[in-house]
Amino acid sequence: MKEENNNRNKWLHVRLTESEYKQIHEQFAKTTDLKVSDFVRKKILGKLIIGSYRDASMDAFMEELIMLKNGLSAIGNNFNQAVKRLHTLSKIKEFEQWLVSYELDRRRLFKQLDEAQDFIKKMADKWLQ
Repeated sequence: MKEENNNRNKWLHVRLTESEYKQIHEQFAKTTDLKVSDFVRKKILGKLIIGSYRDASMDAFMEELIMLKNGLSAIGNNFNQAVKRLHTLSKIKEFEQWLVSYELDRRRLFKQLDEAQDFIKKMADKWLQ
């Protein structure tokens, strides 16, 4: 059996209007193809074109993770500022205020971590069903 030559050495020149050109690129953007030439070749030859899609459950998951990340980042910033402040304290009263603030931040941090863990567990359970 003769092996098929996969070298693409033939050209097909096509002239398009601006509107047609834009339409092809809009359709190409909605696919998983990485090159316009691959997309057009599939289209011309009537081959299967795989469209890209968005997974709604993954979008919700990412939104929740972003919110959790932002919350944890804010807590981390507050904690770093508190530690910096600790090094400049000169009065016991200020130290007591820092301890109260630290305890509140610590509780918020652990609450956020618990929420993240619960959410990730729910998503994993949902994914496995």
